[in-house]
Formats: sequence, C-alpha cells, structure tokens
Amino acid sequence: MTAASPQTSPTPVPTETTDDGIFGRRFLLITIGACALVFLGAFESLAVTTIMPLVSAELDGEQLYALAFAGPLAVSVIGMVAAGSVADRIGPVQPLLASVALFIVGLLLAGTATTMWTLVAGRLVQSLGSGAMTVALYVLVARIYPPALHPRIFAGFAAAWVVPSLIGPFLAGVVAEQFTWHWVFLGVVGLVVIATVLLLPALRMLRAAAVERADRQAADAAATGGRTVAPGSTNAADVRRLGWAVLVAAAVLAVNVSTEFSGWTAWLLPIVGAVVAILALRPLVPLGTLTARRGLPTVILVRGLTSAAFFGAEVYVPYLLTREHGLTPALAGLALTGGAIAWSVSSWLQGRLGDRLSNANAVQIGSSLVTVAVAVALLAALLGLPPVVPIAAWVVSGGGMGLMFPRLSVMTLAYSDERSQGFNSAAMSIGDAIGGALALAATGLAFTALDGSVGLAGAGWVASGGVAFAGCFAIALLAGVAAVVVARRVRRPEPSRADG
Repeated sequence: MTAASPQTSPTPVPTETTDDGIFGRRFLLITIGACALVFLGAFESLAVTTIMPLVSAELDGEQLYALAFAGPLAVSVIGMVAAGSVADRIGPVQPLLASVALFIVGLLLAGTATTMWTLVAGRLVQSLGSGAMTVALYVLVARIYPPALHPRIFAGFAAAWVVPSLIGPFLAGVVAEQFTWHWVFLGVVGLVVIATVLLLPALRMLRAAAVERADRQAADAAATGGRTVAPGSTNAADVRRLGWAVLVAAAVLAVNVSTEFSGWTAWLLPIVGAVVAILALRPLVPLGTLTARRGLPTVILVRGLTSAAFFGAEVYVPYLLTREHGLTPALAGLALTGGAIAWSVSSWLQGRLGDRLSNANAVQIGSSLVTVAVAVALLAALLGLPPVVPIAAWVVSGGGMGLMFPRLSVMTLAYSDERSQGFNSAAMSIGDAIGGALALAATGLAFTALDGSVGLAGAGWVASGGVAFAGCFAIALLAGVAAVVVARRVRRPEPSRADG
C-alpha cells in the first residue's frame, strides 16, 4: 500500500472538547460499550486458554489442542479484512453489528459442543466475529474520538483486561470444575448484547454521518459528471483482498491439521502452508511489511512478531502447569491472571508517561521483556523449575505487551487517513492474528513431535516431561528475538502524514 494522499475531510462526527476525556458526557456510553466488548473478548481469550486442557481431555481432542487456538486466529483474518473494507466505504456500523452477531453464534456453538471438532467450529465462527469486531472498534475510535484522546481510549481498552485478568482465568477454572466448562461460553452471550446496546447512540451518530457523506459525494459526482460507488457496494480490490484472506486462513489451517497425517505429507503440508500463508499475506498489509520498511510497515511487523512470541508461548503455560506440576485449572490460570494484570498496569503507565517515554523506546523495551520472559519459560520447562518461575515470567511478559501495544495502536492511526483507517487497522490486527496463528501451528507440530520424547531427558539435568514444552517455547523465542531486532527500526509518525 502506497502512502495515502491528502484529501478533504468529510463533515466530522460532532464531539466535545478533549477536556471532557473519554468519560465525558458525549463519550461516556461509547467508552463503556466499547471497553465492555474488549473486556468480554479478553475474558473469553483468558478463560478458553485456562480450560482448554480440561476440554481437550474430556472431548478426547488433544490432537486438536493447537488448532483450537491457531484456527480461530487464522479465520479471524477473514473478518478483519471484510470489516476493514466495509468500514472504509460506509463506516464501522454494519461491520460492528454483524461481528457481534457472529461472535454470539460462535459462543452458542462452542458452549453446546459435544465433540472437539464442534467446539473448534464454534471457535472459528466466534473468531470470525471477534476479528471483525476488533477492526470495527478501531475505526469507531478513529471516527468518534479526537486524536488527542486516542492514547487514553487505547489505554482504556488495555485496562478492560484488568477485571477479567483478575477473575477470568480463576473463575473459568472454578466454573469448569464445579459446574461444566460449557457455561464459560454460554454465560457471556447476554453480556455481549448489553455492551452492544450501550454503543447504539454512537452507531446512530456514525450512520447519520455516513449518509451525509454519501449524499455529498453523490452530489459532487453529479455536478462534475463523475461516477461514485454506491454505499455498501464492493469493488474488485475488496474482493481480491477477501480472497487473499481466505487463502491465508486456509493455509494456516492446513499447517495445523497436518498433525492428522503421517509420513512425508505430515512434513510437506506445513511447509507449503506456511509459505502460502506468508505470500498471501502481502496484499493484506502495507507494502514493505515483510521487509521491515520504516514507517507503518515496521509497526505492523513488530506487532506480528511480538504476538507470535507471546501467544505462541502463552497457551502452553497453563498446559505446562497442569500436566507437569499437577496444578488445577484454576491455579494454573494464575499465570494468565498475573500476565494480564501486568499488561493492564504497564498500559496505564505508558499512558501516564506520554511523550516522556518515546514510542520507539516503549516498543523496544516491551519486545525485550516479552523475549526474556519466553526464554525463562523455556528454561523452566527444561529444568523442571518450580511453578512460580513460569508464572513470574508470564507477569513480565504481560508487562512488556502492555507497554508497547497501545503505542503501536496509536502509531497505526497516526499513519492513517479516513480512507485507510479500515485497511491499516485490519492490517494491524491481521499481523497479530497471523503471527500468533503461525507460531501456534509451529508449536503444535513441535509439541506433537516431541511429546513423550526421552532424548534430552536422558541427560539427567533435563526434566523428563518438559522437552515438548521447551520445544514450543524455543519457537516462540525465535519470534521474540526477531521482534527485538525489528523494534529498533520503529520511529515516530510525522505529523499529518499517512504512510503505508
């Protein structure tokens, strides 16, 4: 994607001054509703990670453990691309409503699943909606809030992880142990509806602005004899991007299901799938992303690499604690709780520091903390260190993510104008999803190949059951090291410039 050219801004959505803050009279319901959706997405993410070892054992689906995480991340790309394209044409209203509906349907499917494949299917539908919802919320922020409030609302999104991080993993474990894990999905449905209702005033405001903009564009086209695209219509570029998104998702899914095969197919399929996924990713992100071009491409790439390191390792932390140390799902969830709290606290801290902490420094420090934490988790798995070690490491990892992610979000919007907000927001989320999905696919293959291995364990200083987990953490560590290297190329966006 080339640098966006300047354009005349449409009539803006009326807003109060930034002195009102994100909890001012005009923004109050919008902020609560948007943060509530982030809150519920965070709860589901943390809760599912906590209960998945129990679910996979009950449904006899341990071979699909990695797919239950990587598959949804891959499919979410389709929702992101579709939502970004529609939002750039007609605004975020329709994408947001459609994404919420898909999210609810996925929750219902997963919550009523009796087989692992049904649960994975529900997770795929849920993630299709959550991917679109993420992009729609970013565009909503860009259209509703003035730029001066962007750091605050993104800090608010991160802070929306506080309560679910405090109670989410533990509560999910308790619900699964005392009742049934099905309610971890089904209990969220009503809350999603309430959060969406709180956003209705903002959606009406955006819809009115979109109609006004479309009418003005039609009038201008009629006056000049030009042509305009009807609101809601698609164009060839949108269709091509959606096709590439489907190809990316299919390639990542192929990598994950390769564990179901044997012989040469089991090794060739993941290699081909990974190559196809990376090639198909190019049209969905700014030009130069895969080569770490300075500007927006580097911002997108470092998010993807850090997501690969963090999420590629995170799903195996509670698994390590439950299988190798005998912790209950509720206690194993403490690692995720600590990491999420640290994410929220460091996100709040970076917001308070403002320009005293540069974007570049925040990204470099954050990526380094994540990488060090993954390295410690690797050593803990290999050496059989006490559970407190990987739990503490994950607190450090969450702190690194909270420090850098809000800054990367702010920088993405700073590089965007109204015509590219949807595309760039989608690209940022796609980087997160594909980075995490490919990492999870690789770690899933490593875990399957190494599980039960006695190789290094025969040396005596390696924990007998930790080789498979160490292999997973080693793959995540490679992504973390790459993120640290790329983070050195991140720079502040120049004022009034949309780069891509």
